[in-house]
Amino acid sequence: MKKTLLMIVAALVVASPMVDAQNKIDKQGRRQGHWMRTDKDGAKIFEGTFKDGLETGVFTYYYHDGNVRMRNTYIVPGKVCRHEAFDEQGHLLADGYYNQRNRDSIWHFYATDGRLVKQAAYRMGVKHGQHIVFNQTGDTAEVATWSDNRRHGRWWKRIGKNGYITATYIKGGIEGRLVEYDEHNKLTREGFYEDGYKHGSYRYYENGDLTIDEQWQHGMMLDRRIRLLLPEAEFVSIHDIVCIVPQGKNRVIFYLSDGSKKVSRENPDLVFERIGNELFATANSKSRIVVATHNVQGLGADNEGREILLLDPQPDINIYPDEDGLKMVQSRSYEDSSPLDQLTR
Repeated sequence: MKKTLLMIVAALVVASPMVDAQNKIDKQGRRQGHWMRTDKDGAKIFEGTFKDGLETGVFTYYYHDGNVRMRNTYIVPGKVCRHEAFDEQGHLLADGYYNQRNRDSIWHFYATDGRLVKQAAYRMGVKHGQHIVFNQTGDTAEVATWSDNRRHGRWWKRIGKNGYITATYIKGGIEGRLVEYDEHNKLTREGFYEDGYKHGSYRYYENGDLTIDEQWQHGMMLDRRIRLLLPEAEFVSIHDIVCIVPQGKNRVIFYLSDGSKKVSRENPDLVFERIGNELFATANSKSRIVVATHNVQGLGADNEGREILLLDPQPDINIYPDEDGLKMVQSRSYEDSSPLDQLTR
């Protein structure tokens, strides 16, 4: 019995230095030496070495299954470290530097196949410097310059394989000219900005030809003029359009506010894209007739008593609204009525 007790005591004496050497706190309350933290199941959470309360060397953090989740290699104890992050399968997801727990200097971000997805510059936790995004083939997809967490400087973004858009940011907003080119290096868009808002001329092109000409004032669109082929190109303001009546795949009739009409050799889908939806609504989905809502006067009837749309000025055709067209008329009627009328509806 005495022999057994002596053996136990001896084992404890031998083991005690190993226990004391781990997770040690000195008289000043500072962590010293090798530390390891585990969860309730005994799985390691992290391990690393402290000196006078500061992290030194390599600190490793683990997933519950023991795979490495993060690794911090300290260059300046407790302040500057190189950081690596991994997914549960061991793929490197990100690497970069921390300075006092702030992202600092150049960071890299990766896909699980090892492909570089993004390279980003930071200064003490804020985006500062060049940020580059890469596509699946490794080509540059976007380049932006940041200053104090705001875009500031040249911006470039790839569109498709060879197309791109570029502009200049000043303190977070686009300033000056923006241009966009298609796959064949043809201009598709150009416009101007002031204080981050569209301001001045803004134009769109198709196959190198101007199709939309807009005028903006500090983010508010003043006018949009769209191209018609009559057969020569002519531009008309969307404010002068009363209704649009497609006829086949490449013929569209425009009824204008001066009572005239123009026939354009255009694809209706392209026309609808150009006019936008700020001022227009579909009166009849089957016939694809579109009307300017501010020209809608209400409902009338044809010679057979069927409901037709009343416009100002009235076109030389009858427009028979479908269910959505009727809802549009009712909505316009509600908007145009007085507050007292609205309350009594």
